[in-house]
Amino acid sequence: MKPDSTRVIADLKELAALTTDERGAQRVAWGPVWRKTREWFTAKLKNELGLVPTRDGAGNLWATLPGKSTKSLVLGSHLDSVPGGGWLDGCLGVLAGLDVLRREKAKGTPPLTIHLVDWADEEGARFGRSLMGSAASAGALDAHAELANLVDRNGIKLPDALKENGITLDGMGTAKKYFEGLDALAYLELHIEQGPVLESMKKPVAVVLGTMGVERHTLKFIGQAAHSGAAPIHLRKDAFLAAAEFALACRAISVKYSGKTPRTRVVATCGVVKVEPNFVTAVPGSTEISIDLRALDGKVLKKMLADSKKASQVAAKKHLVKVQWSPLLHITPRPFDPTLMGFIRESIADVVRGDVPEIPSGPLHDAAEMQAVVPTAMVFAMSSPGISHTKIEDTPLPALDKSIRVFQLTVERTLAQFPKGHA
Repeated sequence: MKPDSTRVIADLKELAALTTDERGAQRVAWGPVWRKTREWFTAKLKNELGLVPTRDGAGNLWATLPGKSTKSLVLGSHLDSVPGGGWLDGCLGVLAGLDVLRREKAKGTPPLTIHLVDWADEEGARFGRSLMGSAASAGALDAHAELANLVDRNGIKLPDALKENGITLDGMGTAKKYFEGLDALAYLELHIEQGPVLESMKKPVAVVLGTMGVERHTLKFIGQAAHSGAAPIHLRKDAFLAAAEFALACRAISVKYSGKTPRTRVVATCGVVKVEPNFVTAVPGSTEISIDLRALDGKVLKKMLADSKKASQVAAKKHLVKVQWSPLLHITPRPFDPTLMGFIRESIADVVRGDVPEIPSGPLHDAAEMQAVVPTAMVFAMSSPGISHTKIEDTPLPALDKSIRVFQLTVERTLAQFPKGHA
């Protein structure tokens, strides 16, 4: 059976029509449009394949196509979106997986059991905890400690939103045991790149080297508020100027450690700044600023963090203020499985017949949680324009077609070859 993207693209367009308004996709996890999306997806599984999906304790939705072996290949991504998101983010991987089930069932009984999963709340858009379902399956989520006190913008507590969907914090803890019962040998995911790298390279599809490690912190520069007219420049303790100088230093750090290849690309971002007292005639007495550092090499990430801390001390001293650091998030780099990446390279060569791009993922994905517990790999489809989490997110149809066909071939290679030496 030749690779073919026709049904996947038709499904994607059907889902977009069902769940998108003038602001973009509205499939926010735990909400009514998300539930409608899952009902639509469940109907396709039942009507087209005779498969009745099951839901684990974390709300992950699983469809299973039995194989000759109970050992399994897991395919997955997420149907949830950010508010006003795009038509491809997450759902591309799930619907490509759905078509794999169609193809494999039409061929007969696959050598491995195939599990397709729609991970619950990958985005974290409503309550701020990304990768919720996959982290629970990987045993990396302490539900009571991390989720019990989360509240959305309307004051609704996460446990109450979970209850509305038939999920409990205690039940979250059972997802790991459910996943272990799948006897998974490998995990594969197709996703849009969400960035501009492939578009700049004029390449439709790439193998993903892994997900970058993350160091995320909040800094608070503490100075002294003063009247903007009365305080001489040389006597000011301007917390904002210290924060601004720190932000520029972090950009210089990212330039310093970025190599010439996608594998060695690093990023540093100061995305949040809060100034007090925050009015036009006051010298800022305190300023909070965030720092988000990402690199695929753990040693490089450690050096970037050390340099950032030195830069904050230099900026604080220059502007006569103090600085405090508070950690927000630490994630180690997650390089993907070499054997599975090899299958993707071969599949790209078959479909595209040219150079095979290899790029890291700056954004986190459910695959990052899976890599900690099972051999994992990802396929990236070009994003054009190279942005996501917006209604104008898109992938040209020729690139979308090629990425889907690459994913189908990768699954076929994995089913045929990966069990050898891993069974």
